[in-house]
Amino acid sequence: MRRKILLLYCLWCEDEIVLQVSWINFIGREQQNEICTQCAKQLVELNGKRCLKCSRETSESICYDCERWDLFYNQRDPLTWNYSIFHYNSFIKEVITQWKYRGDYALVKIFKNAIIKQFKFFVTKVEHPYIVVPIPLSEERLYERGFNQAESLAKYISTKQDQILVRVNSEKQSKRTRSERLLSKNPFQMNMTIYKSVILVDDIYTTGSTLRQAASLLKNSGCPNVYSYTLVRG
Repeated sequence: MRRKILLLYCLWCEDEIVLQVSWINFIGREQQNEICTQCAKQLVELNGKRCLKCSRETSESICYDCERWDLFYNQRDPLTWNYSIFHYNSFIKEVITQWKYRGDYALVKIFKNAIIKQFKFFVTKVEHPYIVVPIPLSEERLYERGFNQAESLAKYISTKQDQILVRVNSEKQSKRTRSERLLSKNPFQMNMTIYKSVILVDDIYTTGSTLRQAASLLKNSGCPNVYSYTLVRG
């Protein structure tokens, strides 16, 4: 019988993860997923043809929503394009709820390998030089949650995240309709000017309004290109 060693428990279902003893998994311990095989199967990465602007899976090169954004901004959409990693299915929705709203910070490790792997592709399409900017929370929301989920994702792709945006409006965008989001006052302010490309990082791309509000501010201040890298395409 071959020897086995228990390295960890699945961060989500807490089942044991047992690996064969070898130099490969010993040396590569930092690259091991901290999630079991069954749970990993439920994290569905976006595949196939997608909208070139927002990562929605579609047969169209530009989806209907992005066409509407182009009209809204008179063909000068401030967001160059968004790249998302996962489908927003029931499993990832449950994980994000536990992580983001119930303070289970360690769950971000479930996404680590995918974030790093997909970023290697994404960043080849980005104009350099660039800086990584997590979407900020208001002081009120940060106090409620105890951490900024965007910052916890950004740490896997950059050792330095620039805090050039400040959020001054604490109202949740999820409570607003699309029309209300379009008409709402920009919730962000800038605390410095930047002339490099920016990669905005956030957890979920839903309508794209929050990212575009941040992108508008950055573009109006001299930033040449604004991209977004998001965990989930809602």
